[in-house]
Amino acid sequence: MLEVKAGQLDKLGILFERHSKSLFGFFYRMTGDKEISQDLVQNVFFRMLKYRHTFTAEGKFITWMYHLARNVSADYFKKSKKFSFSKNLDLWANRLSDPSTREEDFGKEQEIALLQQAMDRLPADKREVLVLSRYQELKYQEIAKVLNCTEGNVKVKVHRAFQELRNIFMKLTQERKYEAGGKK
Repeated sequence: MLEVKAGQLDKLGILFERHSKSLFGFFYRMTGDKEISQDLVQNVFFRMLKYRHTFTAEGKFITWMYHLARNVSADYFKKSKKFSFSKNLDLWANRLSDPSTREEDFGKEQEIALLQQAMDRLPADKREVLVLSRYQELKYQEIAKVLNCTEGNVKVKVHRAFQELRNIFMKLTQERKYEAGGKK
């Protein structure tokens, strides 16, 4: 990034190759939409180019990158005012066609669908901290820099987000069992 900052703009392509997949994963877990996620990745790299003068080598590049990604995400959600995960089950279609694994995969599918619903019901700030820590595998220290807070604060946020996710998941599980039982 220091080379990009110095005017070697072709080096941005190397950064794109190295980091576009992880950014895509971050956005996909936040939006649930492939096309929107691809657009948001492009926006991050556009902002890297536009704001390259703000990068300093004092911290990790990835922290600065996720700070930009977080801003891109916030701008997107302000404009769209929607927080949804895709309910795309096409990925399971092929696996469910095999009778030997159909029942086992169906149970996993239901559990994943419930988890996605629970994530969807989390407030955006809690979902974001879980995505950064668990899916993007950032360290608490790096997340603290992205969120501009202390590492201890991040630990508390992650813990509370997991508690709320667990509570929502359990509630959804109970609702599913209630519906399956045919009770009214």
